[in-house]
Amino acid sequence: MRTLKINTAEVFLPLLSPSRYKGVWGGRGSGKSHFLAEKLIEDCLAEPGESGEGMRAACIREVQKDLAQSSKLLIETKLKNFGLGETDGFKSFRDVIQTPRNGLIIFKGMNDYTADSIKSLEGFKRAWWEEAQAATLHSLNLLRPTFRADDSEIWFSWNPRRKSDPVDVMLRGPAPPTGTTVVKSNWRDNPWFTRVLEQERLDCLRTQPDQYDHIWEGGYITVVDGAYYAAALNAAKLEGRIGRVAADPLMTLRAFCDIGGTGARADAFTMWIAQFIGREIRVLDYYESVGQPLATHLQWMRNRGYTPERCQVWLPHDGEAQDKVVDVSYESAMSDAGYKVTVIPNQGKGAAKMRVESGRRLFPSMWFNSPEDADPEKTPTCNGGLGAIGWYHEKKDDARNIGLGPEHDWSSHGADSFGLMCVAYEQPKTEQQDDWRSRRPRAGYRSAY
Repeated sequence: MRTLKINTAEVFLPLLSPSRYKGVWGGRGSGKSHFLAEKLIEDCLAEPGESGEGMRAACIREVQKDLAQSSKLLIETKLKNFGLGETDGFKSFRDVIQTPRNGLIIFKGMNDYTADSIKSLEGFKRAWWEEAQAATLHSLNLLRPTFRADDSEIWFSWNPRRKSDPVDVMLRGPAPPTGTTVVKSNWRDNPWFTRVLEQERLDCLRTQPDQYDHIWEGGYITVVDGAYYAAALNAAKLEGRIGRVAADPLMTLRAFCDIGGTGARADAFTMWIAQFIGREIRVLDYYESVGQPLATHLQWMRNRGYTPERCQVWLPHDGEAQDKVVDVSYESAMSDAGYKVTVIPNQGKGAAKMRVESGRRLFPSMWFNSPEDADPEKTPTCNGGLGAIGWYHEKKDDARNIGLGPEHDWSSHGADSFGLMCVAYEQPKTEQQDDWRSRRPRAGYRSAY
């Protein structure tokens, strides 16, 4: 058997050991496709041993209209670089590559398979699904039970698109399949990252800040155009201000809310939990709920430890208004629950854009508690809120190419409560005392609701 010397980046070392499922995700320039192409060739060389049939492998995409969209050229290039050819058992044909001892590598689109035709892959021991962010749940469910040999492996490489994409749910969700090894790889993990790619990366950071995190850092897509906080979020990530951030137990916790409602068509109720520590803003937690009564929001605060003894509440001007279903205002209800409540008055015309500008000014002073593996049901995390402000964007009149102000969609509620936090931080204390109306909790409060 031919012996190869393959240089491997340290980030990929966990993928050298056998695993039923292997995943590598990240942005451009990470070398993930090069690594998997080399690993496939290595496995094809090792498979026959002294006797037996060669490796059968399938290189897969969700949709593959022609071989130009496949990994065939990359594998052929690697074979050439390694000096492997027909004498070693490798021979390239139009649509397949022959491997030692009559093995083969095929290149297919999963959408071409049916429940009957997928059986043609039985006996295959390797599947490499490239661009797996496009994989459908139906296709995954077709493929997985087909590769059933004891030493079979299914590999996935992808640049994340949405957290709800099936491959992300399967491999990066709370319950990955048994025998899963997943690594994150980006450009900085590639020891052979070229000067040309470095210039491309810097140009993208300069000219497409709203797309940089997705393209180069493996982040989820925010929005195609006009994301207000894209550049600020990229800077925070690069500067290490998004990660694990602890609360100061001696400082006041502050809850900044955007009002929803209890009707079936109500807007989302959102809340950011933060601390102002000198000139630093520690953003610790995020909450969002649709159509739930105030008691649900208060219970969440209590479960998290954001009790009236430790936490104060800020509401927008409509916090004084009566709920359409329950005849009580958020201001009075939260005051009755024991919280000190501050209502920020209506800022008038252009308030949304004012909140955006305030947020942009303050972003360099913000640190976000956002561990990648956090479960929002169990531990404090800003992950959901960062997704909202990352998507929050300008509504456009494409015909006239002009902006029409913030788009009112799912992200705007989290962005509004985020903006409220920024306004509260920037408002001078003397002005707060003169113009803002704080409501102290009513006497007789006790910790039972």
